[in-house]
Amino acid sequence: QVQLVESGGGLVQAGGSLRLSCAASGSIISINTMGWYRQAPGQQRELVATATSGGSTDYADSVKGRFTISRDNAKKSVYLQMNSLKFEDTAVYYCSARIGSISGVRYAINDYWGQGTQVTVSS
Repeated sequence: QVQLVESGGGLVQAGGSLRLSCAASGSIISINTMGWYRQAPGQQRELVATATSGGSTDYADSVKGRFTISRDNAKKSVYLQMNSLKFEDTAVYYCSARIGSISGVRYAINDYWGQGTQVTVSS
């Protein structure tokens, strides 16, 4: 059973910083792209940042220059350093990963999601 567990959310004043962490566990053979998404109340889930196993990264325009995604492949973890936070960054942040794993005798590649962590930025 593959799981993604997030941590690091909380309440912060505008202009402040937070660091989100996400660790994958289970019968994992490989992890391809890992990323962060967010969903604000009444809005659709949107991409924040992604990082491939080879080190390529991509960011939403709204967070470029303020957020940094990084990975520790040995720890099967991905991080999101969020600086200069704005009120509009308030959302539930979700970790996602494309993972190859063993289930019984089968190898399969699936997309997994964490449970989400709340980030609230006060203006």
